[in-house]
Amino acid sequence: MPEETLTITDNRTGKTYTVPLYKGTVRALELRHIKTDAEDFGLMTYDPAFLNTASCESSITFIDGDRGILEYRGYPIEDLAEHCTFLEVAYLIIHGELPTEEQYVEWKNGIGRHTLLHESTKKFMEGFRHDAHPMGMLVSTVAALSTVYPEAKEVHDPANRMRQMVRLIAKMPSLSAYSYRHAFGRYYVYPDNDLGYIENYMNMLWRRVEPKYVANPILARALDLLFTLHADHEQNCSTNVMRAVGSAMADPYLSVSAAASALSGPLHGGANQEVLEMLDLIGTKDNIPGYIQEVKEGRRKLMGFGHRVYKNYDPRARIVKRTAYEVFEVTGINPRLEIGMELERIALEDDYFVKRRLYPNVDFYSGIIFQAMGFRPDMFTVLFAIPRTVGWLAQWQEMLQDPEQKIARPRQIYTGSQRREVVARALRNSTPAVAMPSR
Repeated sequence: MPEETLTITDNRTGKTYTVPLYKGTVRALELRHIKTDAEDFGLMTYDPAFLNTASCESSITFIDGDRGILEYRGYPIEDLAEHCTFLEVAYLIIHGELPTEEQYVEWKNGIGRHTLLHESTKKFMEGFRHDAHPMGMLVSTVAALSTVYPEAKEVHDPANRMRQMVRLIAKMPSLSAYSYRHAFGRYYVYPDNDLGYIENYMNMLWRRVEPKYVANPILARALDLLFTLHADHEQNCSTNVMRAVGSAMADPYLSVSAAASALSGPLHGGANQEVLEMLDLIGTKDNIPGYIQEVKEGRRKLMGFGHRVYKNYDPRARIVKRTAYEVFEVTGINPRLEIGMELERIALEDDYFVKRRLYPNVDFYSGIIFQAMGFRPDMFTVLFAIPRTVGWLAQWQEMLQDPEQKIARPRQIYTGSQRREVVARALRNSTPAVAMPSR
């Protein structure tokens, strides 16, 4: 059996070091032993954007980007999407196992008991401008819940921690629905816990004057499926933020708010909106070849293709594509779908994209589905945040229980001025004035 070590020769000094491997990785602190002299700090790794750095161990989500594999707790995403509801998957991600019937009923009822928002929270949301972005409202209001539940700061109490996690999973749809209705000036609809998790969310979104909201089962299943596909995705930007903020022992409401702030960025949660904008820009199928040529020339971007992790077809994209057909049987065909399908067909047959392994990702079709269901593009990241809260919380809890985790504090390579002395103001050389902002 080969020895699990790495031999490193420092050509600066001629010294050789034997570094142990840990689960196929090198612990960064092992490199600190490599020094030019006793005063040297030791070697560090430099990895902007964490392209090749593992910051934690996790048992929640497994991704093999080269083979297009995504698993939650060992279950393939395809099997979970076909056989389980989102709430079952949420239980799996939080607890590590799929629930029994008894556990599922207890879990579902427990979440149902926490869907209501405190009346003061409603008033807080009413204070936003009529045109406030729903994601800004969500981020702010989730953070404000930290003041409603001050006991949430006891993050090392397992029972208290679970209570806050259930609250967040329960209240995210309510906050989302309120932010949605706020934009239209509609009254807020209270949760109806006779309905399922997804159906209740749809009730809070779209109920008008009917005595009892009845969700379309095909649309409800599609939304449930999309929530399952977005529940967790390993150490992405927002999950990294959740762990970093949580490592300071911030409560889960503030940590989720920070993670949602990261998600709001167009490079993270806004990709499906950019797909819609691209399809609108293309306009018709006849314009696709011209657009493809502009992409090859570097004058356009092919949105919804390629992924930081996946170098194969995103497994979630296959599921979403099938779901799109089911949704459009209810809502009617969206012209964007036809443009998108033709764009995908051409791109997958073109050597330029095949060689670069640019395959459709989940964002390519999800935005089309969301819009067909009646959501405006500014709601897309909010829809993303509801299920991803489950993954954030599971990652947060795992971080708290990991004895190796400490407060996040990356190193840096300093590139500024060397040590210098302060010169009296009257003797300083003049430098270009910094423009002061105007009111």
